[in-house]
Amino acid sequence: MSENVKTTLRYYGISPWEIEVLYGYLNSRFTIIQDEIEADDENFVSSLDIDIPLQFNEEFFQWFDFKRWEQIKAVFKEMKRRRGTGNALKIVINFSGYPKIIFIIDIEDKQWFDNALEKIDFVLELLPYHLDPEKIPSGISKIIYRFDPESIRWRLDTASSENKKYTFSGDSWKEIT
Repeated sequence: MSENVKTTLRYYGISPWEIEVLYGYLNSRFTIIQDEIEADDENFVSSLDIDIPLQFNEEFFQWFDFKRWEQIKAVFKEMKRRRGTGNALKIVINFSGYPKIIFIIDIEDKQWFDNALEKIDFVLELLPYHLDPEKIPSGISKIIYRFDPESIRWRLDTASSENKKYTFSGDSWKEIT
């Protein structure tokens, strides 16, 4: 199946060793396209953007193998450890599907960074509530999550439709003008 499922790793400031280790974990499930890019965010020394061409759901974790997912999270934690605190590392994980689910991990503190990685899996339990058509604006094609160290959990951040963008504040969506 890996011949049919392609993933892209876009990165800068990531060592060849780190890419090789990630490649090893992903290669058994995906055909990997690597794209070393120029730094595009002056706030971060290193950035890794991963496209996972599958929907963020329980089936993904069963297919990908939970143990392999844990190993990838361990690599991300090691990447952060090697860079120290501060805005040293930003990781963006893009899951395909409708809507597209994106996790942005750009936390300065290593402990919160690690905690965010550990809690990505728990968002699965919240998805039915977050994606309830009664609660989200219509036509949403992309939802971005950010980790909130204050509440120690992933929070809805923004959502986009074809021509509108929304931000989540309190307990409701508000259109960004």
